[in-house]
Amino acid sequence: MPIFGIGIDLVKVQRIKSGIEKFPERFRSRIFTQNEITFCETRQHKYLSYAARFAVKEAFSKALGTGLRGKISWQEIEVIDDERSKPNLLITGKAKKFLGNRKVHVSLSHTEEYATALVVIEE
Repeated sequence: MPIFGIGIDLVKVQRIKSGIEKFPERFRSRIFTQNEITFCETRQHKYLSYAARFAVKEAFSKALGTGLRGKISWQEIEVIDDERSKPNLLITGKAKKFLGNRKVHVSLSHTEEYATALVVIEE
């Protein structure tokens, strides 16, 4: 499997929690899709879920090589879970154009304090 790109990110959960508590609607609607917000809000440890999704979006933008400053939008990267809670990505908009038909692999993990994500994009 030839690799197009690899991205990794580590996020302090408290940083995401602070952003959401300080600017609840603005922060969430800028970073997360409505489906992600609905999912996270139903979780017992919702800030862990938000932080993990934040990390995945950062890791994806690194693997794609675009970053998140103007080339693609946070909203174009959506973390979805299948029936076994395996994370997958739904990519739309300009991010989809950059990605093309490449396959994306996602792994995420967290502790009480940190969330991390690894994204591998196959050529």
